[in-house]
Amino acid sequence: GNETDRKLAIETLEAIGRIRSELPDCGVVLGLSNVSFGLKPAARQVLNSVFLDHALKAGMTSAIVHTSKILPLHKIPANEVAAAEALIFDKSPGALKDFIALFEDRASVSVKKERPESVEERLKLRIVDGDRQGLDEDLAEAMKTIKPLDIVNRILLDGMKTVGELFGSGKMQLPFVLQSAETMKAAVAYLEPFMEKKDGGAKGTLVLATVKGDVHDIGKNLVDIILSNNGYKVINLGIKQPVNAIIEAVKTHKPDAVGMSGLLVKSTVIMKENLEAMREAGIDVPVLLGGAALTRNFVESDCRSAYVENRVAYARDAFDGLDLMAHVAAGNFDDFIAASAVHHPPRKAAPKPGQAPAAPVDLARRRADLAGLAPVPTPPFWGARLIERVEPKALVPYLNHTMLYQFHWGFKKAGRSLAEWKDQVEQEAGPILTRMLKLCEDEQILAPQAAYGYFRARAEGDTVLLQDEKGAELARFAFPRQEGPDGLCLADYVREDGTDLIALQVVTMGKKLAETGHAWFETDRYRDYLYLHGLGVEMAEALAEHVHKRIREELGFGHEDARDIDSMIKQNYRGSRYSFGYPACPNLADQRQLLTLLGAGRIGVSLTDEDQLEPEQSTSAFVLHHPRAKYFRV
Repeated sequence: GNETDRKLAIETLEAIGRIRSELPDCGVVLGLSNVSFGLKPAARQVLNSVFLDHALKAGMTSAIVHTSKILPLHKIPANEVAAAEALIFDKSPGALKDFIALFEDRASVSVKKERPESVEERLKLRIVDGDRQGLDEDLAEAMKTIKPLDIVNRILLDGMKTVGELFGSGKMQLPFVLQSAETMKAAVAYLEPFMEKKDGGAKGTLVLATVKGDVHDIGKNLVDIILSNNGYKVINLGIKQPVNAIIEAVKTHKPDAVGMSGLLVKSTVIMKENLEAMREAGIDVPVLLGGAALTRNFVESDCRSAYVENRVAYARDAFDGLDLMAHVAAGNFDDFIAASAVHHPPRKAAPKPGQAPAAPVDLARRRADLAGLAPVPTPPFWGARLIERVEPKALVPYLNHTMLYQFHWGFKKAGRSLAEWKDQVEQEAGPILTRMLKLCEDEQILAPQAAYGYFRARAEGDTVLLQDEKGAELARFAFPRQEGPDGLCLADYVREDGTDLIALQVVTMGKKLAETGHAWFETDRYRDYLYLHGLGVEMAEALAEHVHKRIREELGFGHEDARDIDSMIKQNYRGSRYSFGYPACPNLADQRQLLTLLGAGRIGVSLTDEDQLEPEQSTSAFVLHHPRAKYFRV
């Protein structure tokens, strides 16, 4: 209440902003609770939380605070937030008095919802809120009048149905869906000893697998989590499953449906081949297909014709799979697929590597023009070198937060403005990232390593040859060319005279990351499993950015990089980094040459039979130094 103290919060926020502006590489640590010293606990909790929000917006990088003494801003009533801001920013002479008055009769902050009197409604609300505190007591009370199986089917599953509706409407984010699933799992585990064996009947059974050669399991496991916690039995076969294993599982378990998942473009082709093999084996159960590279068009145009009529469906996500399984359970799957069928026009075939465009390109003139734009840099060494250890903390500045929060962790924008979405992720996702990074550090889950090197390069038409210092061929890569008179090809950016160079790189987060994620999934730590997987993927990308930046610096043009990380992630630097499997360089098998040249086995990176990198959180790329080399579609 001292007159001289009224502006201290404002001055603190201004100081944070100035430090971050004038010393951008310097972090700011703030002891938070001094701002509320002398107030009642309830008032302190609100003031600390609101001040924390403004300190983060000003540029604070970390705070000294007990997490039990703060709250997510959205859980604090609007009038209390406004009163706290009036005090922080000294908006009126009576701001302190008005703020204290709000908490005169309260010992602590209460943000909990009123619990319904009915135990049925309490249990349903527990599932929706993901609230496990007191769950066993409510279940015990419910069992006095309701059979355990009825509690599951009539009450708990009704709660999960509400969760699905909230997720579908964008009102619930994926991490909170998984929190509800964890609560559902705990409730069922409590009830199981009280059920008769005949009570164990599920709504239906799904055999689920990631297809041959594909090591990605996050999408498949999310389907497992959602379906198994909505009353279905899931036979999860795992990753890299050949079609024979899927067929054998169908014969053994006699499921109501089969689910196949895969991240790679190549996996979509394997799915179609699997459908043909399953049909030839006499299997005709409904099949659900999903994966990042899969499209509804491909499923409905290509995959359905390979299997039994009206028995193949595209599932965009786990809740799509849940809806489709409801049709399977209801016995109207075929009718639903027939009624929702859409005619898709035939697709144009993509050009193959080395295939000539529709109209010729004057390569000699193009290469002469491109060669005149930039000299060939001199590398610090020829051949490959290892980076045996990179501190994970050094990679955090390179993290793509939008991809991490929105794509991997499921904090969708869902109709909110960009400012509203950023506020949400600051409140909810930011603390999760801090916790996960600390957990990874304490348990040494991340082991970033890399191999990279420089190799002499020569273009030959649409092919690039890598050579040793004596001119002997080490590898050759053929690339597709865009159609049209000005069609581009990656080989255009490499000189024909043998004086050019290409950099290669491979990075990995190590094996323990996937092992830890699998262990967490098996022990129902669904949210941490999701968070760890997404963080691992983006840390691998951050490591790729880190190594690429080193390459640009060693080649002498790192000073041309954008100043801020966000701009750099958007390719605001000289040259480009390309990974096999994308349109401009689609041949995944070419990774074998790249890994051999770099000696990738020394950092534990290898390829599956389907040319996929293991461990999963690994990436490989070749780097073109030419300033005109950017991403393009073929």
